[in-house]
Amino acid sequence: MKEFRVTPIRNGTVIDHIDCGMALKVLRIIGVGQNVRSTVSILMHVPSKKAGWKDVVKVEDRELDPREVDKISLISPKATINIIRDFNVAEKYKLDLPNVVRGIVRCGNPSCITNLKEPVEPEFIIDNDDPPVLRCIYCDRILDDIAEHLI
Repeated sequence: MKEFRVTPIRNGTVIDHIDCGMALKVLRIIGVGQNVRSTVSILMHVPSKKAGWKDVVKVEDRELDPREVDKISLISPKATINIIRDFNVAEKYKLDLPNVVRGIVRCGNPSCITNLKEPVEPEFIIDNDDPPVLRCIYCDRILDDIAEHLI
């Protein structure tokens, strides 16, 4: 049986220690779809010494913006970001959940002022870090599925 290995990337981003089963949601956050022109590697359900199982996403020729990093931290707070330049790890950091999340998640309450065409930016307080629990500051609704409400 021939074994396939994921090759190193010259420049780009490796998102490691993604919670198992969340890699496809990470791809949606970073906008990887059918129009991809660079190499994207997705490893799902990979053995991990720390967590037992994890997912990994490698994207060639692309670095994430802070908004994308914040969104990933909400659905996989233990993930790490590795910035690769010329085949070397130039930067590596763990994700931090902010205390307050603004403008990247939509409230699940259809009657919330943030969903009524008012010029109000959605804002949430992090009630719990692991797993993340978000509470809307306007209507106190706890968000059920963060990934489904990302803007």
